[in-house]
Amino acid sequence: MAKQLQPRPGNIGALFIFFILKKITLSIVERFVLLGYDKYMYAYRTRFKKEIVTEFLPPAKRFLKRPAKVAIVCIGMPGMPAKSRILEFLSKQGYWAFNPRYRGTWESGGKFLKKSPHEDILDIIDELPKGFKEAYGGKKFKVKPSEVHLFASSFGGPAAILASRDKRVSKVVAFSPVVDWRDHVARGETIDWTMKFAAEAFGAAYRFDKKDVTKLKSGKFYNPMAEADNIDGEKLFLITAKDDKIVGWRSIEKFAKASDARIKFLKRGGHFGVSKLMEPKLWEKIKKFLSDK
Repeated sequence: MAKQLQPRPGNIGALFIFFILKKITLSIVERFVLLGYDKYMYAYRTRFKKEIVTEFLPPAKRFLKRPAKVAIVCIGMPGMPAKSRILEFLSKQGYWAFNPRYRGTWESGGKFLKKSPHEDILDIIDELPKGFKEAYGGKKFKVKPSEVHLFASSFGGPAAILASRDKRVSKVVAFSPVVDWRDHVARGETIDWTMKFAAEAFGAAYRFDKKDVTKLKSGKFYNPMAEADNIDGEKLFLITAKDDKIVGWRSIEKFAKASDARIKFLKRGGHFGVSKLMEPKLWEKIKKFLSDK
């Protein structure tokens, strides 16, 4: 009768370590091979218009010979600006992916809200075909977009929506976007408190003058609802949750009707950011919207 071999504890431990190392190795290989980077996986950095610091990634190598698609991420505030996972995701989808810091925030120069942040987005679009270089090694890039898609959330919603009036912007996907600052204030989300919190919690990351913050309260500055008649709703896909306590879904619904924008309601989810686009089922719906002509 053959003798049965019993696994020794030491062998089980070694096997466990092997599988863990294998998983880590595959993760690294995926980042280098699937994303197509030969040297490193970290995002490049550049500065547009001498002020707007922006992280970016080229598309994965298999997309480089195709017409250039550009994705610009318009983040909310206050909060941490790094969005490396989102840039990697968009790169894998074939995009030149950009994540700018608005003027007057984080590493960018200028004063926050002296200009409408949507102008920062348009300034980046202006610069892409002219050429720009990454800060570390000085490598030069020039991108002539066939399409420009803006992905925004919360405070960044108005930046993307207002920028959509420019004919170079093809489509906008906005998650939990602020669409009317007057409604935002009426619901108790005071702008003064938000800016006080930003200064207290993030220090010099947000540099602004009180007079510029006050412009938001007028409902005329950086406010999509004030421009609803001038916005092509066919370019917009708004996604919000019914349990969002920060930006009320009714204000988004009202704006969607006024601009004839597409809107999707989720029962739950709260106030979510751009990372929501990486959820597989939702991304399929977003892809369909982006491909519709």
